[in-house]
Amino acid sequence: MNGYCAFNRRFFSLGVLHCAVIGSAFAAPAITLSLDPASAEPGKFAAEEIRREAFARGMAVVEADAIAPTDANHISLAVGAPAGPKSVAQSYSIRVRRENGQRHIEARGADAVGAMYGGLDIAEAIRTGDFDSIQDSDHAPRIAQRGIKLNIPLDLRTPSYSDPSDAAQANIPEMWSMDFWRDLFDDMARHRYNLISLWTLNPFPSIVKAPEFPHVALDDVWRTRMKLDGKFSNNGNDFVRPEMLANHEVVKKITIDEKIQFWRDVMQLAKDRGIDVYWFLWNIFLYGAEGKDGITGDRLAPRTIEYFRASVRETIKTYPLLAGLGITAGEGFPKGMDADAKEKWLWQTYGEGILDALKETPDRKFRLIHRFHMTALSDIRREFAELPCELDLSFKYAVAHMYSVPRPTMIEPVLPLLSPELRCWLTVRNDDIYSFRWADLDYARAFIKAIPGEDKIAGFYMGSDGYNWGRDFLSKDPGVPRQTVMQKQWLSFALWGRLAYEPDLPASTFDRLVAARFPGADVPALTSAWADASKVFPYITRFFWGDIDIKWFPEACRRKVRFYTVRDFIEGGTMPGAGVLNIIEWRVGVLTGKMPAGVTPLEIAATLEINATKALNALPQLQRAVIAPAASAKEYAATLGDIEAMSRLGLYYAAKIRGACDLALFDKTGDTGRQASAIESLEMALDQWKHYSAAYTRQYVQPVLYNRAGVVDIPALTDDIAADIQLARDWKPGMMDEAKIKRPRTAAGFAE
Repeated sequence: MNGYCAFNRRFFSLGVLHCAVIGSAFAAPAITLSLDPASAEPGKFAAEEIRREAFARGMAVVEADAIAPTDANHISLAVGAPAGPKSVAQSYSIRVRRENGQRHIEARGADAVGAMYGGLDIAEAIRTGDFDSIQDSDHAPRIAQRGIKLNIPLDLRTPSYSDPSDAAQANIPEMWSMDFWRDLFDDMARHRYNLISLWTLNPFPSIVKAPEFPHVALDDVWRTRMKLDGKFSNNGNDFVRPEMLANHEVVKKITIDEKIQFWRDVMQLAKDRGIDVYWFLWNIFLYGAEGKDGITGDRLAPRTIEYFRASVRETIKTYPLLAGLGITAGEGFPKGMDADAKEKWLWQTYGEGILDALKETPDRKFRLIHRFHMTALSDIRREFAELPCELDLSFKYAVAHMYSVPRPTMIEPVLPLLSPELRCWLTVRNDDIYSFRWADLDYARAFIKAIPGEDKIAGFYMGSDGYNWGRDFLSKDPGVPRQTVMQKQWLSFALWGRLAYEPDLPASTFDRLVAARFPGADVPALTSAWADASKVFPYITRFFWGDIDIKWFPEACRRKVRFYTVRDFIEGGTMPGAGVLNIIEWRVGVLTGKMPAGVTPLEIAATLEINATKALNALPQLQRAVIAPAASAKEYAATLGDIEAMSRLGLYYAAKIRGACDLALFDKTGDTGRQASAIESLEMALDQWKHYSAAYTRQYVQPVLYNRAGVVDIPALTDDIAADIQLARDWKPGMMDEAKIKRPRTAAGFAE
C-alpha cells in the first residue's frame, strides 16, 4: 500500500476527510482535502469523487491538519459568496495560491451545489491529467434548471406513455433498484443536470396511500409476460389489457409502505446530488384505480375528482423533498371537452389538492408546471389564480426533434406571453436518436445559446417519449450490469448538461474527457469524425419533417405505421422555420428558373454525403489505435461502430434525396434521363442501407418494439428500400397531383 491510504469514510465535525498514511513515499504528490460542513451531502459526493480520482492516479489523500509532504496540494471545498462578478445559486469560484511552497486550491460555492460543482471540476482535472494546470476561474449557470425527462415504467398496472415497448418492459425492475438511481444521479451531477422529471399516466397507486381510497394503493411490482405488439393506441387509452394482467409476473415483492420509503430514499439521494424531483402526469387516466373504492370509468365523476385531489394532497405530504408536479390538459380528457372545462377539472383536482397539502406547510417551496398543450392561457390564469405556489408553463420546444435546427421557431408565438412572473419550461424531446452515441459540440452549443433568456425561460428537461432512458437494452454485448443510457451516451449527455451550465466551455474540456475515456486515441481525429457522423440527424430531419415521433423516426426512415418511400420524400414537407426547400418547391424553381430562397434538397444531400464520407474516411486510421484498458477498448470499438452506422445512414439519405429530386423532375418533364438517374441513385441508396444494416446489427438487437415508432427491423426494411427502385422504374409522368399533396404541419397546441 506504499503511497496509498485506507480511507475513513466518516466526516468529522470540522468537515475534514481523514485517512491513515502508511509509508512515506508517494507515487505522486499527495493532497489534503478539507470540507466545509455547510456543503453537506453534495460536498461529500464531490470529495468522494476527488478521493477516488486521486487514488486511481497514485495520489495519497492525507489529513488536512497533518504534516504533509512539501509538494502536497491542499484542496478545500467551501460554501459562501464565491469570488467573481456573479454570485447566484449553483455558482462557484476556484482560486489557486501558493504558500510556503505548497499549492492551495479552494472551490467556493454560493451554496452546497455550487461547492459540489467546484469539487467535481477538481476531480475531473485529476482524471484528465489537467490537475497541475488548474487556474483561477468563476462559474455560474446560464440556464438555472437543467433537467432530464424520463417516462417511468413503474408497473404493468400504472404505465407511462412508453410502456408498450421493449425498452420500458426491460426497465420496469430498474425503476425499483437503488443501484440504478445512484448510477443515474451520480452521472447527472457530473454532467451538471439538477432536475429529473418522472412522466407517467397515473403514478399514484404505485407511490402513495390516500386514506379515503384504502384499496387503491398497490403492493408489489408487476410486469406482463405477454409478447407486446405495435397495435397500442397513441393516446394511452389501452395500455393495460385484460390479457396482460392475466399473464403477469411479480418482478419485486414490496409493500406500498416499502414503496413509499423507497421513493423517499430516491428523492433524498437526488437531493444529495443537487437534483430536484418532479412527477409529471398526462390526464385523465385511471390505471390502477378504476373499479376500487367507488371509482368508475367516468373520468369526470365527482368520485374521480375526489380521488385525484386526495392523491395529490397525499403525494405532496408524503414526499417533503418533492419539488413539484407537472400537469397536462391532455390526451385523457373526454373528446370534445373545451379548454375551459379542462382547466376547471385540473383546478378541482391538482389545484385543490395542492391547496390542501400546503395548508399545513405554507412556507414550503413547491412548483406547479402546467404544460402549454391543448389549452388556453386565459383559462389557466383564471382557474389557477388562487394557487398557493409558483406556477410555470411548459412548451414542446422543437416538438419531438431536438436534433433538427439549433434555433426552433415554434416557440416564437409564445414568447410575448411570457414574463419574469410567468415563465416557461422547455420540453426538449429527443425522439431522433435511440441507438447511437451522438456527439457534435458545435450543434449542442448553438442550440443551448439560442434558448431564450431567464426572463422568459425557467429551464428545460430533455428526454424521449418513444424510448426509455433507463438501462440500455439494445446492445448485444451490454456488460453486467447493463450500462445506463446515460453511461452509454456519456459524451452526448456531457455536452448538453455542461454547455447548459456554461455554454462557452472550450472544446478542450471535452477533448480531455475523450482522451481520459479512450487512452491512446487520436482525439482530434475521433471527435471530428464523431461530429461529422452526428450531423446526419439534424440535416435529414430539417429536410423531412414529421413533427411528433409517430410521424418520423429517422433511424429507420419510417413512421409508426409504415416506411417512407421515395414518393413520400417528393411529397414531404420540410421543418417549419428551418429555411429548407421541399422537393416540389425546388422543382418549381428548377423549371421556372426562379429558385426560392432557402437551402435546396440537393444541398442537403451534398452536406449529408460530405459529412458522412469524411467520417468513414477517418475510420481506418481510428481503428488502428491501441486503446487500454480492455473496457475502454470495448467502448471505443462500439463508438466507432456507431460512427460507421450513422455515416452509412447519412449516405443512404443523400442518395434517396437525389433519387427523389430526379424522379420529381421526370414526373413533370418526362425526361427519361432523369428517371434513369433516379433509379441509379436509389440503387446507391439500397447499397448504403445494406451497409447501414450490417453496421447496426453488429452491435444492436433487431427487431425492436418502440411504443411510438412501432416494430422496427432495420434488416427487414431492405425490401422496402428495394421497392423504391421498382417504384421509380414503374413511374409515369404526371402520376403526382400537386393539389392533392398534404404536408404535415406543426400544430401549436395552445391558444392565448
